[in-house]
Amino acid sequence: MPKKLVLASASPRRAELLRAMGLTFDVAVSDAREISSGEPREIVIVNALTKARAIADEFRAARGALIIGADTIVALDGIVFGKPADAPDAARMLALLSGRTHEVYTGVCLLDSSSGNFWRNASITRVTFARLLQREIDRYVATGDPLDKAGAYGIQGIARMYVESVEGNWDGVMGLPTSLVRTMLLDAGYDGW
Repeated sequence: MPKKLVLASASPRRAELLRAMGLTFDVAVSDAREISSGEPREIVIVNALTKARAIADEFRAARGALIIGADTIVALDGIVFGKPADAPDAARMLALLSGRTHEVYTGVCLLDSSSGNFWRNASITRVTFARLLQREIDRYVATGDPLDKAGAYGIQGIARMYVESVEGNWDGVMGLPTSLVRTMLLDAGYDGW
């Protein structure tokens, strides 16, 4: 019998992507304290591991579980954009991204709660936005959609019409690069498909 899979995230987008992979899993939300400064790739990898470790003790008994932690940030010209603090902050982020190419970093960690072994990596995707009109930014922010998303947009929703090009992993922009998850599960010997 395969080990239980656990997603250490409350993100409905991450859960949707795991379900699309045909995986069955539990969700356990981590209250891990995240870092927000440093190199973008290192930030997301450290945060993904921290989230997975924060819930590992709950699943250490018996055969344990394979815990998936993930973290996503947006970076533009060396400036890191996490989730906006409020609507004005979301509007500010979108105005900065307008007409520019930015990077989306998503770190993933797979942690075996019984052995403590872990696998970690990150996807980096370049996203180019169209030049946005102020009224488009205002209308999008008013929907509330940008408020819980890194960089103040969700590529899978309304904001997809602002995206001119994507170089890299589309799922990574949504918050969970499924190709990395697959590779990590295979490396860990998971056979629950």
